[in-house]
Amino acid sequence: MPMLSRETLQKVRRHGSGFVGTLGLELVHTERMLANDAVRDLGNMRASLRTFALTLVVSVLMGAAAWAFLTSLNLVTAAREAHVWLFALLPVVSVATAWLYRNHGLRAARGNNLVIDSSETGTPIHARMAVLTFVCSVATHLAGGSAGREGTAVQIGGTIASNVAGIFHLGGRDRQDLMLAGISAAFGGVFGTPLAGAFFGMEMCTIGKLNYSAGLYCLVASFTGDLVARGLGIAHTRNVIESVPAMEPATVALAVAAAVAFGLVARFFSLAIRTVKRFYAARFTNYLVAAVVGSLVLLAVYVGLGAYAYGGLSEWLVGAGFEGKTGPVDVIMKLACTALTLGAGYQGGEVTPLFGIGAALGGWFGQLAGVEPSFMAALGMIGVFGAALNVPVTTIMLSIDMFGGQAAGYFVIVAFISYLVAGHRGVYPAQRIVTPKRRSLATDQGTTVETAIEQHRTSASASEAEVSAEDDRR
Repeated sequence: MPMLSRETLQKVRRHGSGFVGTLGLELVHTERMLANDAVRDLGNMRASLRTFALTLVVSVLMGAAAWAFLTSLNLVTAAREAHVWLFALLPVVSVATAWLYRNHGLRAARGNNLVIDSSETGTPIHARMAVLTFVCSVATHLAGGSAGREGTAVQIGGTIASNVAGIFHLGGRDRQDLMLAGISAAFGGVFGTPLAGAFFGMEMCTIGKLNYSAGLYCLVASFTGDLVARGLGIAHTRNVIESVPAMEPATVALAVAAAVAFGLVARFFSLAIRTVKRFYAARFTNYLVAAVVGSLVLLAVYVGLGAYAYGGLSEWLVGAGFEGKTGPVDVIMKLACTALTLGAGYQGGEVTPLFGIGAALGGWFGQLAGVEPSFMAALGMIGVFGAALNVPVTTIMLSIDMFGGQAAGYFVIVAFISYLVAGHRGVYPAQRIVTPKRRSLATDQGTTVETAIEQHRTSASASEAEVSAEDDRR
């Protein structure tokens, strides 16, 4: 944009401080501001186009990786279901995984927490993380470990994005945007839910904040990852809500009560995994001994209780929940097997088990309340997921991806209430708490989930000590 000429500026000054002079000076300032904005926007556009192009590269690579991973899971799942003796490989897989991660994993043992740290701090991720999590997760499912697939996908997506960012010397916000896009491509590609994937990348790393600056990249990445995976032959199973009740006081109250239960179950899910990890770490100084014991405990549960059906992804649980054919035993068994699997150090994710637990719990609630089981199963499926991962907006988008908008009002209620009930807990200890969920949790602001949990434990211990001391004085 051309600047005002020197003659024009002199005329403006000659008019003094009158109305015309003031207006002229304002026009001069506005013109200069617009010119500076144009220069700055042009520079931003160049950087944005570069990040956008790299987002497409990461998304295509992640879509191909999602296809390879899901295809591998289908093959090993079919093999395990046809040959139950493969459960006997649990100790072998456990020891091999522990040895590989201890001796060659660098920081890869942190899993999704490393991806979160890398997104927030710029710490690079070594390429071997993607290879290790791919191989060890497939091995976990071959042997019957109760795990999911989102964790592996996010680690692969984060690794791809980190290494692409390193090759092209991206730093600061450009690198963070690309990392979040890699997360979105992973989620969208593995679950076939592009809307949820887009918001998952923006929401996963922080509690109480959406990273809107990465919004366009995450949206493009998620849809591209999904498109590539589908184009290579991946098909996703979808469940249908048979009927949605009208939003009347009774059904809204039922949804609220169920959401509270979903939030509590999600909270207990993450607690169970942490408890198993702490138990083994406190009792076994040799990591290989801990791996063997953990695998034998899990194998004993499968053999002793005949719980083979709860191994692997256990996707049948979701369908059974929608049909109203689940009960509390299904919820307990899947939760226990998953906690024993992930707590013992096997590789895999949490989302698919959470889907099964939530759908089974919701379907059972539907039977008890005389409400359409598929409706309650859908609420449970998304409610337990969102509360455990602390991603309420992603949860709402996930419900639209999976079930459409007919029950949107109920999904919003369940997403936020279960999120609040779960408190500052979750399956990702590295999540940053930007906006506390409740006023009573305000002291957690600026910390991580892991730090908040330790602070609450210390505070509880101190309170118990004070009560004990008071009792002794009495």
